[in-house]
Amino acid sequence: MANYIKELREKVGHDCVLLNFAGGCVLNEYGEVLLQKRGDFNAWGFPGGAMEIGESAAETAIREIKEETGYDVEINELIGGYTKYFQTYPNGDKAQSILIFFSCSIAGGEKKIDGDETLDLKFFPLSKMPPLFNKQHEDCLQDLQEKRVGMYR
Repeated sequence: MANYIKELREKVGHDCVLLNFAGGCVLNEYGEVLLQKRGDFNAWGFPGGAMEIGESAAETAIREIKEETGYDVEINELIGGYTKYFQTYPNGDKAQSILIFFSCSIAGGEKKIDGDETLDLKFFPLSKMPPLFNKQHEDCLQDLQEKRVGMYR
């Protein structure tokens, strides 16, 4: 979790806050999509995470994908900005999340599962995706499946 969020939560507790996230659809050479089985929800989602102060969305996506998967990625294109979503986390924290979502390609690194934030990593064909942990990720998936880019929700 970003230091910024820890510091913010020390001040506001579980109250609803506005948080900025960035992540991506990581594609392999077969066009399959990498999903992360998340430790906090024990469910599948796209890799990504919270922006730190001073970071761009692209920098956040690259950093978070590396931290959560072990892969170095290159940003291919912007899929969209997803802004109307509310989340309650297992620890009781509440947030409206703004996600900037990119299409990415693997540029290096190796698969890494830490057993805490990431319980599993697996590539799935777009036509055979498992249920995702929240509506925001489901909307990202729908835009990917329908080959939409530059979306704003």
